[in-house]
Amino acid sequence: MSGNRAVAYLGRNAEEAPATVLNSLMGITRAGGALGIPGLYVTADPGGIDEDAKSGTLKVRLGLGWAKSHRFTTGQCPVMPYHRGLMMAILHERVHIAKAVNATVIGIEDAPRGYAEFDQGASRKYVLNPHGALDGLQPV
Repeated sequence: MSGNRAVAYLGRNAEEAPATVLNSLMGITRAGGALGIPGLYVTADPGGIDEDAKSGTLKVRLGLGWAKSHRFTTGQCPVMPYHRGLMMAILHERVHIAKAVNATVIGIEDAPRGYAEFDQGASRKYVLNPHGALDGLQPV
């Protein structure tokens, strides 16, 4: 089970609670199960909501994970087990990644707007096109 996406889509009036997703995942994952935790959990966040967040400390219920014998995988994105199959599916046009991640091509002049929207949780991925090489292309 992977809960990284749940972090990015807080409601407009929601309060930040960095460990909520991980604690919820441990609560619903069966005993002996595994939790993949790709995503960004920083070592320090000067703009964090409290002293714990500022030092990169999360209030994760590790005791629950221990009691249920969970396995944790962390990192940017643990793709090694499935990257070859995914690559082949993309090459044979069985999977359309650009549509799946809602890719949006923007020019370099729109980069500040794209970064601002992304930071606010926009449900899309921006692809910068500084030299116009992707002009007119539609996601496949």
